[in-house]
Amino acid sequence: MTNVAIVYYSATGNIHKLAVAAAEAAKKEGAEVRLRRVAEITDEPLAPNYREWSQANTEHAAAAGNVQVAAIDDLDWADAVVWGTPGRYGLLAGPLKHFIDQTFELHARHGLKNKAMSAFTSTGTPHGGQESTILSLSNVFYHWGAVIVPPGVTDSILLAPSNGNPYGVSATSGLQAIPGHLAQNVTDDNLAAVGYQTVRTMRVAEALKQGLKD
Repeated sequence: MTNVAIVYYSATGNIHKLAVAAAEAAKKEGAEVRLRRVAEITDEPLAPNYREWSQANTEHAAAAGNVQVAAIDDLDWADAVVWGTPGRYGLLAGPLKHFIDQTFELHARHGLKNKAMSAFTSTGTPHGGQESTILSLSNVFYHWGAVIVPPGVTDSILLAPSNGNPYGVSATSGLQAIPGHLAQNVTDDNLAAVGYQTVRTMRVAEALKQGLKD
């Protein structure tokens, strides 16, 4: 059985919704799955004067509180890791970066070597740094010696109007966070695409286990 970890940070629910779809797709294909959220690194509101966003952030935190918090052991356990983060100025979000900073010991003993990895994101606009956010995660994967698995244009779902990013599934959340309507802009095609991307990453991990020699 292939071990798949879905490790994500979500502020207002968009990445969470994609992560849940990724986990469900991997389970359907027979994987052992760990869905893990990365916790906030501060209790202070990120945007105290943006009340709608702060309220949506609080609402999402309450809704996703039953998802287990990610630990480095989850990365050690996994054959494949699919990462999700909102884009922040074209980079991964701070809480996920903080979690990644804790991987030093695992990386130092080559514990992330040859694992299949992929990434997805969500930004406020289609040109809000989706590709650079995924590439910022990919730079980490290079350091680890992981095997990067992009979705490319290997399935028709990736050509749906709300998809189209060959680097990794990228939802567009819109400029407004609306309390009571979390993740309303994540499309069914986004969900199908992230499921496909996750299963593709899982299949690559299976092939690596079968055929790659250190």
